Amino acid sequence: MAPALADLAFVRSRRGPGRTTGTRRYNPADMTTDETTGLPTATEGSTDVTDPAAMTGPDAAGRADGDGELAPEHEIPRYDDLRYRDVFWAARDYEDRCDRVAIRALLPVMGERLIEVGAGYGRLADEYRGFREIVLFDASPAHVEAAREEFRNDPQVRVEQGDAYSLPFPDATFDAVVCVRVVHHLEHPEAVFAEFSRVLRPGGVLVLEFANKRNLKAVIRRALRRQSWSPFTTEPHEYLPLHFDRHPLEIRRMLRHAGLRVEATRAVSLFRLPILRGRVPSGWLAALERPLQGPLGSVTPGPSVYVRARKAGQVRS
Repeated sequence: MAPALADLAFVRSRRGPGRTTGTRRYNPADMTTDETTGLPTATEGSTDVTDPAAMTGPDAAGRADGDGELAPEHEIPRYDDLRYRDVFWAARDYEDRCDRVAIRALLPVMGERLIEVGAGYGRLADEYRGFREIVLFDASPAHVEAAREEFRNDPQVRVEQGDAYSLPFPDATFDAVVCVRVVHHLEHPEAVFAEFSRVLRPGGVLVLEFANKRNLKAVIRRALRRQSWSPFTTEPHEYLPLHFDRHPLEIRRMLRHAGLRVEATRAVSLFRLPILRGRVPSGWLAALERPLQGPLGSVTPGPSVYVRARKAGQVRS
């Protein structure tokens, strides 16, 4: 049997000394949804501010790990309270159900160790119960504290705080990595994907969600000339500071470069439409979506896309 996760040395880190830059802070509770685009829009009070005390990013020169590798300079939005749980997700039962449908379809039923990167307060933790050890990893002190309180008496779950750009775990630690509703905040996802690949065991799987630039609504708006940017080009579309829609081909390319081969794709949140919200029960919409996610994965019409990617090599027992 593999050694307990608590017995491993958590020495891998690219965090180094030096100046810090400010974190752009956008709280989902301070945003509204544009009724036309369906995208979050910043409201009064959700301004771009500099907060050196809250910064988790590197200095202007980047950071070097023990092998001399430089992590890219990056910023991340900071979630300083629990409104993401108590406001944002309290109003998104349909999206929560659809996330769970996709995860159940893509994630192995069981395994030794799993980490969810960007786990927040542990919303999806109950989906991982087939794994012997579960790590919930997040950058937000508020979310980490909430998760630790929730799972304080659960020996199966470990909660860690840190930076996705430099995961503090040895190589080949996990059988599975899950990352949901995080990639749209990443300036340099290719660096984070390289970290996912590093901590995965040979043959391990990544279940990844990202905001889809080539969604049906964007295609229609472009055709009607109601949108200036093209959903077909592969560069990211930054619809708010540190909020990126990405093209499925760009994500595949970056995963391939990290040594991760995509083997399944699902189109998710297909009925995320203002006209349906509050009018049709979320359970009905999720049930209608369930048989469509897989078949529509190749054309990705939804605003959210899930992929399962596998690291090359044989699964170790």
